[in-house]
Amino acid sequence: MNHRPFEDWLLNDMPITPEQKRELDAHLRSCVHCTALVETDVVLKSVKKISPPAGFTARFQVRLAERKLAERRRRLWGAILFTLGGLALLAWITLPYLATFFASPAMWISALVEWGLFLITTLQALGQAGSVLLDIIPGFLPPFAWMVLASAFAGIGLLWSVSIWRFTRVPQGV
Repeated sequence: MNHRPFEDWLLNDMPITPEQKRELDAHLRSCVHCTALVETDVVLKSVKKISPPAGFTARFQVRLAERKLAERRRRLWGAILFTLGGLALLAWITLPYLATFFASPAMWISALVEWGLFLITTLQALGQAGSVLLDIIPGFLPPFAWMVLASAFAGIGLLWSVSIWRFTRVPQGV
């Protein structure tokens, strides 16, 4: 049995036409479900509504402000502990290397020069590899595939920026 129009007429409290009223009355004589719905609606409308106790709004606002403050404190302490833990882990990992690095000036100067040469040669090698790839790759993919890849990267970038915006915004109000 289709209850949909009858439930809508009963629950929406909208005026109905006389023809709809006749259909509803005929349906209520044969449907236990909709009759129970009408009885429940009558009981709910007859219940005496009470207003909240005096000062409820003020107490609620004070409690809400306290919860927000507690949440801010909890987040602050969590961020502080997370940062300190990360710094402690970083110090634990790098301390042996830093001790040997600062043991003598000749060691750290030679290490700095070695690191600089490594960086320069690595960047040159990456540049040459990238140049070779840029010369070869366009021939492997048709222009349509490049458009699909560009669209996919644009979509991923959009999702990334929207997710960062959603996670970093501060909710306003209640």
